[in-house]
Amino acid sequence: MTLREADFEAVRDRAVAKLRALVRIPTVSHRDPALVDVDAFDAFLVELADQFPLVHERLDVIRIHTHGLLLHWRGRSDERPVVLMAHLDVVPVEGEWTHPPFAGVVEAGVLWGRGTLDDKGCLAGICEAVERLLERDFTPAQDVWLSFGCDEEVFGQAAPEAVAELVRRGVRPWFVLDEGGAIAHQAFPGVAPPVGVIGVTEKGVTSLELTVEGRGGHASTPAKLGPTARLARAIMRLEKSPFPASTPAPTLELMRRIAPHAPRALRPLMAHAERIRPVLTRALLAAGPETAAMTRTTVAVTTLSGSPALNVIAATATAGVNIRIMVGDTVAGVLEHVRTAIRDDRVRIDVVDANEPSPVSPYLDDEAFALLERTIRAAFDDAVPAPYVMMAATDSRSFTEICDRVYRFAPFRMTKEQRESIHSYDERIGIDDFADGVLWYQHLIESIG
Repeated sequence: MTLREADFEAVRDRAVAKLRALVRIPTVSHRDPALVDVDAFDAFLVELADQFPLVHERLDVIRIHTHGLLLHWRGRSDERPVVLMAHLDVVPVEGEWTHPPFAGVVEAGVLWGRGTLDDKGCLAGICEAVERLLERDFTPAQDVWLSFGCDEEVFGQAAPEAVAELVRRGVRPWFVLDEGGAIAHQAFPGVAPPVGVIGVTEKGVTSLELTVEGRGGHASTPAKLGPTARLARAIMRLEKSPFPASTPAPTLELMRRIAPHAPRALRPLMAHAERIRPVLTRALLAAGPETAAMTRTTVAVTTLSGSPALNVIAATATAGVNIRIMVGDTVAGVLEHVRTAIRDDRVRIDVVDANEPSPVSPYLDDEAFALLERTIRAAFDDAVPAPYVMMAATDSRSFTEICDRVYRFAPFRMTKEQRESIHSYDERIGIDDFADGVLWYQHLIESIG
C-alpha cells in the first residue's frame, strides 16, 4: 500500500474511533416520516460536528432538507468543482447479528455495525480525509463540495434539493463521486486479483404493487383461485418470464480488463468479449446471481400481505415488486413486460416509484475517470480498475442532471461475504481497510488539478 504512512496505526485508530461513534447512532430511514427517529438524526449531526470540527468551522455548511448537508470547501479555482457524496441514513436491522448492529464493536481487526459499508464508512472517510488536510492548511486546486444525504435509502428528497441548491449557485461539477463500487475480492470466478469497480451508470429502480381483490370469507369454504392463489400465480409467471439478457458496453470493457487475470481457458472469451457477446452473456448468467444481474433487468418480489388471520380468506392480497432496469431498457418497456407475463386483468398493477437507468458516464480516454483509476492504483496496487454497471441505486442519480461524469466507488476492500452483508446482517468493515479508504480520499483530493 503505497499511500500508507509511517504512523498508519495512529491514522487508523483515530479514524476508526470516529466511525464507531457514528455507527452507534441508529439513523434508520423510513418511507413513512412518522416512523423516523428524528432525535437520532439530530444527535448524528451533533456528533458529526464534534468528530470533525475543522470541517464544520472552515467549510461553508448548508442544511439540506431535514438532516442533509451540503458543505463547500473553496479551492484555488472554481472552474472544475468536484462533488464527493455519501449518506448518513441506514436501512432497518434484520437477521441474527454476531454483534449488536449499533454497538460499534471492534473485534479481530473488524468494525461491526449497520452502516459501516453503507454508507457511514464513506461519509466518515471523506470527512476524515478533509479534516486531515485542513490540519495542514491545505487548499484544493478546485472547489470541493461534500453532499451528505439523509434519506437515500428511501429515495428521498435530500439529493434533489442538494442539486437544486447547486443549480441556484451556478455550480456545474466536473465530476461527482458517490458510493457504489469497491475493491471487490472474489468478484469473478477464477479471477485472483480484486477488481476496483467504478460504477459509470446505475440501473433504474422501479417499484410496483400487485393487488388482487375478492370476496374473502371463512377458510373452511375456499373458492378456486382466490386472491392469494391468483397473486401467487402472477408471481410465478413473473418468475418464469425473465427479461432478455445482453451485455452492455461498460461490462464488455470490464471483461476486457480482467481477461489477463482469468483462467487461461476463459481469457480469449473475455478479451474478445464484444465479438462474442452472446456467448459471454450466457457465461455471466451461469456464473451466479451477482454476475447474472449484470446482464439483464431483474425482478424481485420483496413484500407480501394477505389475510390478517389463519382462518380467514384474504379479501385483498398484495405483493411488492422491486425492478432494477438495465441500461437500454425503459420503465414503459418494463411495465409492458410485466403485464404480458402476468396475463391476468384481475391483477392490478400500481406504480409506486419509477426511475429510468442513469446515463453512462465516460470511461474511455476521460480525464476524470483516469484520475480515479490512478488513485485506485496508488492505494491498491493489486487491484484492476474497471468500469461497471451498478446494480443498486444511489443519490448520485439526481446529479446526472447537472454533471456528465457521475461515478460510484467506495475505496474499501470488500469480500463477497461483506458485499452480501449490505442491507442484510453482519455488516462490517476491516479497520485497516477503512484507514486505507481515508488515505484514498485524501490522495484523490490532493490530486485534483
